[in-house]
Formats: sequence, C-alpha cells, structure tokens
Amino acid sequence: MIRKGRPLSNAANAGRNTDGPCDRDDDPFESFDAHDRAAGRRPQSDPSAQPATDPSETSEATEATETTYTRSRRTPGEAKPGQDDAKKSQRPARSLKGRALGYLSRREYSRSELARKLKPFVEETDSLDTLLDSLEAENWLSDSRFAESLIHRRSSRLGASRIVGELKQHAVDQTLVEEASAQLRETELARAQAVWRKKFDRLPETPAERAKQARFLASRGFSGATIGKILKGFDEE
Repeated sequence: MIRKGRPLSNAANAGRNTDGPCDRDDDPFESFDAHDRAAGRRPQSDPSAQPATDPSETSEATEATETTYTRSRRTPGEAKPGQDDAKKSQRPARSLKGRALGYLSRREYSRSELARKLKPFVEETDSLDTLLDSLEAENWLSDSRFAESLIHRRSSRLGASRIVGELKQHAVDQTLVEEASAQLRETELARAQAVWRKKFDRLPETPAERAKQARFLASRGFSGATIGKILKGFDEE
C-alpha cells in the first residue's frame, strides 16, 4: 500500500544513504572531502597533503652514497694499501754482481757503460773496479764483443764515422776502434747505396734535390767521398 504525502526534497535525498546506484556525476568521496574541509583538515584525496621532498636533499644523499662506493671499491687484482711495500721489504737485496749479471744477460755492455749503470748501487763494502775485473776474467764482460754487437746493430743504417764515434763514447780500446773503422770502410759504399735506395732510389735532378740527399747521407755518418759517388750514379761493380 502506498501512502500519500509530500515528496522528498532533493536535499533530503542527497543526505539519505540510499541503496540505489549513484549518479555518474556523483563523487563517492565528495561527502568526506566536504566534512574534512568543514573541520579545517585537508582532504585525504588531495595530493598536496603528502609531505614534499626537497630535491637537493635527495641529490646530496645520492652523491654521498656514490662517493662512498667509489672510494671503497678496488679494481680486480689491485693490491691492498701497504701490500706492495710489505712485499718489497720481504725481498732480499740484490748483490752488485747479481745486478751486473742481470744487465749482461740482456745484451752486451762495454766496461764504461756497465760501470755507469752500477755506480748508483755501489755500497761502502763494494769495489766496482774489482767486480768489473772479475767479470772480464770470467768472460762475462768483453769490449770486443760489445764492439761487434754495436757494428752489427748499426752498420745497416749508419756510416763508419757515426759507429766509430759511438765506440769512442763507450771508451772502447783504441785498437778495437781502429779495427772496426777499417772493417766499416771496406763496406761503406755498398751500405750507403742500400740506405740511399731505401730513402730516394732516384738521382737528384735539381741542385735542391742534390743538397737534400747529400744532407741525409751525411747525417747518417757516411763520408763525403761516398756521398759524391752515389749522387753521380757511380756503380760499385
């Protein structure tokens, strides 16, 4: 049975909790937000209610973390601080003779050159001259072998005067120097031709080209007579 009466007002209907479906335009949180505004509080759905974070604080914290991580990390195989010093302190000190034999095992040395290498390591109880005499007596040290080694390494690129000059700088005996000079003079022209062909391989056509080729051969230590023969097209055969 239906009772007759006054129709409900819209305000009454809005305040009553009906079981019917809500209108599409109604916000289910509208009443709660209105209540919060009336009480002087921010609505829960308001994104501004969340506490703000200072971007500078976040960046400073990130930089501090990265700095700490970088300083504490070591590359693979890197020794710990102080580990290298500990290893060095455990190594026995090399004797002067052991150091000299290490040098001589790599290549030939002249007596004067080896003396310069060993001089910074000489102690009060060491005698450098005695050691060098002993190495020569044991055939570890030889100026003759050093001269042969130097000629073998330099003869394909340098003239006799350059090689003889190096032998004199190493204080090699004068007899060895004269023997090396005579040996180099015999092959001077052939060696100069090989160097010239590798660099130019064409006779100069102008005075400027001739001067350029002559300066190059002279800088390599070849004699003036040899240079003149090459630039005139002289064939050794």
